Amino acid sequence: MIRRLRSRSAAFYRRLWALTLPIALQNLITFSLGLIDTFMVSQLGNTEMAAVTAANGPVFLLMSMVFGIQSGLSILASQYWGKRDTENISRALGVACYLGTSLSLLFALAFALFPVPIMDLLSNSHEISVLGAPYLRLIGFSYVCNMVSSVYVSAQRSVGNPRFGMVLFGSSTVLNTILNYILIYGHFGAPALGIEGAALATLLSRVAELVICVTYALRSRKLALNIPAFLRPGWGMLRRFVRYASPVVLNELMWGLGNSLLTVILGYMDTSVEMLAAYSVTGNLGRLFLVVCFGLGMATGVMVGNTIGEGAGEDEIMDLSQALLDFTTAVGIVLAAVSLALVPLLFQPVVFPLFKLYGTSATIATALAVAAFAATPIHAFAISAITGVLRAGGDVRFSTMLDIGPQWLLALPMTALTALVLKTGCWPVAIAIQSENIIKVPLCLWRIRSRKWIHDVTVREDV
Repeated sequence: MIRRLRSRSAAFYRRLWALTLPIALQNLITFSLGLIDTFMVSQLGNTEMAAVTAANGPVFLLMSMVFGIQSGLSILASQYWGKRDTENISRALGVACYLGTSLSLLFALAFALFPVPIMDLLSNSHEISVLGAPYLRLIGFSYVCNMVSSVYVSAQRSVGNPRFGMVLFGSSTVLNTILNYILIYGHFGAPALGIEGAALATLLSRVAELVICVTYALRSRKLALNIPAFLRPGWGMLRRFVRYASPVVLNELMWGLGNSLLTVILGYMDTSVEMLAAYSVTGNLGRLFLVVCFGLGMATGVMVGNTIGEGAGEDEIMDLSQALLDFTTAVGIVLAAVSLALVPLLFQPVVFPLFKLYGTSATIATALAVAAFAATPIHAFAISAITGVLRAGGDVRFSTMLDIGPQWLLALPMTALTALVLKTGCWPVAIAIQSENIIKVPLCLWRIRSRKWIHDVTVREDV
């Protein structure tokens, strides 16, 4: 590992950090919004926070679909950019927008029409369902706007402009935070809407985000949008997008469904309110520490995809991929050490009480945090290997199996067994939640070393 990292040039690290840091900051901004929402709602009480956590179970499916469409576009756009084929990038972007908005609108309508029945599936408490229904009714429509913004940000990232996403989502997060303060608590003459105010604030900020995104797209010079190609992408591009993006979308939907099912499992525990409240806080904290790893994973996908699109040989692609994975793992080790040290120094004495986590809730939060932070190195490797290397190489079917197989065959059954059948307590449950990453690492290594994942997904034809 050290030898490979030392052999890379300074230009390699400059480009890697130039891509990673804006993406990491973008993710930090996005995940900070989740933490801010959680904090503001936590001041209303543990039951309200549990209701929002439960409501975010089905919403996570919608978020996963956004990420799936976004990732599918990135596969094509990064390789087309390696050939400087901007017309086909516009076509792929058009397909992504058509498919993404149609699917997200269906989800949003289902959430709006049947919020309480959907919430009843996620918890053993009807009180939580009724409390969370107004939030679920509104929040789905925010992701219709976010779908368009996210796929355009993905296209800009694939052509080497990750800063746009950072600025766009940073602006919407600031607006969302201000609107949260006004609408949740009723400041400046506005009504105090509570949980519903949090959803309305998110919806309004996503609308503003979409307006900014469309304005920028019409003026961008880095990626000049070909309007005719965008509006009429053609059946050829649709087929190509479905071929390479549909496994990724399925991957993200199944992964999102798995996370929603995890919320259901926790929601049926005897300590469901405390568990859901602790899971909400520690989940957001964990994502904050993973922002650099997610940034490295996306940067890995861009760099590997561009290199394949440029027509590089397999040895060069393999050497680049291995160096990127080594670097990500090293960063994961550092993050794990820092985050674990902060559990007794900061989280237990300061952060958990700030979020109204005391007694049982604080004990559960400690277990969830320690297990998640300890798994950071292997989680970081899996992120870059699956969403970066394998997807960028067009190996979407195998990467899908690698991502969702361990979750559904190991992590979810183990969590259900420990939480609902054996009722072992919070520590075995916390370890079971993280168990999928242990299996992913050797499978990823085996697939990458086989070189069967390297494919040029671009096709020179009229579409």
